[in-house]
Amino acid sequence: MDKLLINEEKVEDVIVLKLQGLVDSGTSQLMEGRLNDLVSDGNVKIVVDLDLVDYISSAGWGIFVGEIKGVRQNNGDIKLASMRPDVREVFDLLEFNTLLTPYDSRGDALAAFEAEKRSELA
Repeated sequence: MDKLLINEEKVEDVIVLKLQGLVDSGTSQLMEGRLNDLVSDGNVKIVVDLDLVDYISSAGWGIFVGEIKGVRQNNGDIKLASMRPDVREVFDLLEFNTLLTPYDSRGDALAAFEAEKRSELA
């Protein structure tokens, strides 16, 4: 079984999940469990850094899509960052860009949360 490593970091009020490996039917439950725990604990601003992810199966994409509604109902978002070209190609083909906004880098995704915070305060 291939492994999925998840490293977590908090940047102000945003949780950054750095994934490494494959997100498939064998590993997607680990990611789903971590996302569920975060949301249950009130962490609804999440950046998922996919720079070290080589593949995401339909099961993996389904978790992001399944989580986004509940996260947004709690005034949060899941922002995907640093997708490799092969991963991004599947993301675009499945038209998930209508549900989730991809960012070129982790910094861009964090900046988007910061911009949203500033607009809320204005």
